[in-house]
Amino acid sequence: MKIIFATGNKGKLREAREILGPEYEIISSADAGITEDIPETGSTFQENSLQKAEYIWNKIGMDCFSDDSGLEVDALGGAPGIYSARYAGEGHDFDKNIDKLLHELAVLDAKALIAGEPAPERTARFRTVVTLMINGEPHYFEGSCEGRISFERSGNGGFGYDPVFIPDAYPDQSMADLSEEVKNSISHRHEALVKMAAWLQEK
Repeated sequence: MKIIFATGNKGKLREAREILGPEYEIISSADAGITEDIPETGSTFQENSLQKAEYIWNKIGMDCFSDDSGLEVDALGGAPGIYSARYAGEGHDFDKNIDKLLHELAVLDAKALIAGEPAPERTARFRTVVTLMINGEPHYFEGSCEGRISFERSGNGGFGYDPVFIPDAYPDQSMADLSEEVKNSISHRHEALVKMAAWLQEK
């Protein structure tokens, strides 16, 4: 069975192929001839994920799946959320995104100190929604990875907010400190893709 994964990220493609196994041929949207940017104008992870999957289905009529993911920080009311990639502007500059995130949390810490209150918890999670489009019908699978935001960067691996995200499963290391294999085994996307693979097997 051939399925398009709406991504150009080679790491995501490799992870999906490993989880779904050899009976599924996972190809990228570019492999299927879709090289343009797919719109993401929704207000939730699910809406954006659905929008990408529908775009591919409507254009070439092939079974496909897409994901929309982001970081949710409790002290910031769930921000950056769907704006994770462009938190500090449209350039998708994660160094600037991390700088902004750490600055906003530092401001909250300072306000709490001035008020004589405890600093807010730095609990956070990576969350994803995967939309699988089969015969034009969407099916949703969610995953999350709980953790907290550190006070400074650590590690050279990963991408995005990984250098400042400490997963609960490895409380002494950031996601960027972990090997790709370990990171993928606990990731939000891994959880959602495992659920999707189980659903496909039962189909």
